Amino acid sequence: MNQNAENLIFHKVLVIDDNETDRYIADFSMHRYKFAEEVVLQDSGRKALEYLLSLENATDELPEFIFLDIRMPMMDGFEFLEEYEKLPEVVKKTCVIMMLSTSLNPADHKRAESNPYVKKFLTKPLDKDKMDELKQEFLRG
Repeated sequence: MNQNAENLIFHKVLVIDDNETDRYIADFSMHRYKFAEEVVLQDSGRKALEYLLSLENATDELPEFIFLDIRMPMMDGFEFLEEYEKLPEVVKKTCVIMMLSTSLNPADHKRAESNPYVKKFLTKPLDKDKMDELKQEFLRG
């Protein structure tokens, strides 16, 4: 661990977003505001599923949070969630999914919030206020 690791809140997060700029902003913000020691970036749901499956037997390396974009080509965020459901229980119990979107469509919000694996719906971009809110919510108790 680096010398700033003690100030970091979470060990690892996974960002799944097809947009390079959005991935950059998420990575930059998480490091700048000391949200996570390691930020893993994936540009597709399929690659992210493969990555998570590869860590099935290395549970200490699984991300604590997954930030999942809704609108992506080939496999959107909701299709990712359908495949995520098939992953081993250890993966599903370790990772907390946050749905990310620029969408203001109430149907997207409702669909995300009705999924048992999605803990929160966040609008892009990730910023200090959103990360502070997550820290407070998930570190209580």
